[in-house]
Amino acid sequence: MKYKLVAIPEILQQHVELIAVAEHNGETNLTTNVYLNALPGIVFQHNNGCSPIANITTSSSYRADTPTLFVYGQMTEPSIVSYRKGPFTTMQIFLKPHALQTLFGVNAAALTNHWVELREFSAGDLNMQLLEAKNEQARLTLLTDFLTSKLKQATTCDQLIEESLRIIHTNVGRVTVRYLFECLNLSERQFEKRFSQTVGLTPQFYIRVKRFNEAVRLMQTRQFEKFTDLAHHLNFYDQSHFIRDIKAFSGVTPKSLFRCYTKQSFRKLDFHPGQ
Repeated sequence: MKYKLVAIPEILQQHVELIAVAEHNGETNLTTNVYLNALPGIVFQHNNGCSPIANITTSSSYRADTPTLFVYGQMTEPSIVSYRKGPFTTMQIFLKPHALQTLFGVNAAALTNHWVELREFSAGDLNMQLLEAKNEQARLTLLTDFLTSKLKQATTCDQLIEESLRIIHTNVGRVTVRYLFECLNLSERQFEKRFSQTVGLTPQFYIRVKRFNEAVRLMQTRQFEKFTDLAHHLNFYDQSHFIRDIKAFSGVTPKSLFRCYTKQSFRKLDFHPGQ
């Protein structure tokens, strides 16, 4: 599968993490492993107007009814995506962690481990417009114009939770939940409720996933010769906890994950078609 990144319109940069386009020639069967990245998103994908995905499986679920256009929430398990044979194109918008609540006005926790067809948030038949669009640029314009229209209707963001996200992202190896609610002057119960409603995950789980993402990034750079040193750098309690989280969020061992990234170029974010 070939991937490319697309420039994010300036107006959407506070709410969109990444826009990616993927194409597969269909000459071989395709199965992809999807790791957790703590980002919700929007997917448009088709093969002659039909979904190219045969099924998506996790350790606790199996889905075989993926639509061509949908929005998905946070995921708590890595997944395996199996595609039908044949060529297809996918466009995926990775949203910032807060964007489901801000742009769509929903409790993000309601979409955790779920997806819904985007028509629930669109006044027109955006899916049909995308299928009938003449080229890739026309489809990208339709999707970004849709998000821009949602942004103009957006609800007020939870600035305290967005500040907590900033703190986590800049101190991912050291930050704790206790530090966050003390720093933001919120009770633990208030903070966890607001964080879950905005992000779709508990703050404890979100920090674990972001620490996993940072571990993967550092594996790519090969700054650490031993996993014990990497685990210590990111303040894992011990190496067993480091191995546990790698397995929980990628589905493979640290050694297998490291070998994967040394054999192929690493995409900034693993493609995630939802579940």
